[in-house]
Amino acid sequence: MNNYGIPQDAVITIAGTVGVGKSSLTRALAKKLNFRTSFENVDHNPYLDKFYDNFERWSFHLQIYFLAERFKEQKRMFEYGGGFIQDRSIYEDVDIFAKMHEEQGTMTPEDFKTYSELFEAMVMTPYFPKPDVLIYLECDYDEVIERIKQRGRQMEIDTDPEYWKKLFRRYEEWISSFNACPVVRVNINEYDLHESLDTLDPVLDKIAHVIDVYRNVDTRK
Repeated sequence: MNNYGIPQDAVITIAGTVGVGKSSLTRALAKKLNFRTSFENVDHNPYLDKFYDNFERWSFHLQIYFLAERFKEQKRMFEYGGGFIQDRSIYEDVDIFAKMHEEQGTMTPEDFKTYSELFEAMVMTPYFPKPDVLIYLECDYDEVIERIKQRGRQMEIDTDPEYWKKLFRRYEEWISSFNACPVVRVNINEYDLHESLDTLDPVLDKIAHVIDVYRNVDTRK
């Protein structure tokens, strides 16, 4: 247990739409808690650039790649004994990204069915280790677009803004029904990493409380 009352074996996952600041918060929380970090392997993803050039051709390949990588990483964190802050959860892909592509016709119904069944078999079982808490980052749509521009990834800047609008709405719908683990909603304006990491202290208090309740309830089952 650290100064914030968060167990040293906890696994904390951060979720939210593209550009909302998940990576920055992951690093900041890891520094505050002396936890390890778990990031998406964007630089070595063999499908990401191809996907942004042609959604219909590469959406299924990209989702399968992400599922495999996130599954391996989830196992690694728990086998290591926890103590991780994770940038993006494994749960977002099926209900947000894959479903959105199926609905807009950039993933075939057959591919979506195959992907969904694989996801269910791998993840939605009692044996799959779940995070102690999921932090959902909230913000305004305009703030997301500005952050994407500031980040400067050309493939994101060149993407049709309508895609980001759909993704933003999809995330809002997804989190309203998410129940795989406890959720802490945090607005990105509640803290300022440029000012001080100490602005995260109220967020850490929320996390500690939710984990304490979750683990106590889980123990009594």
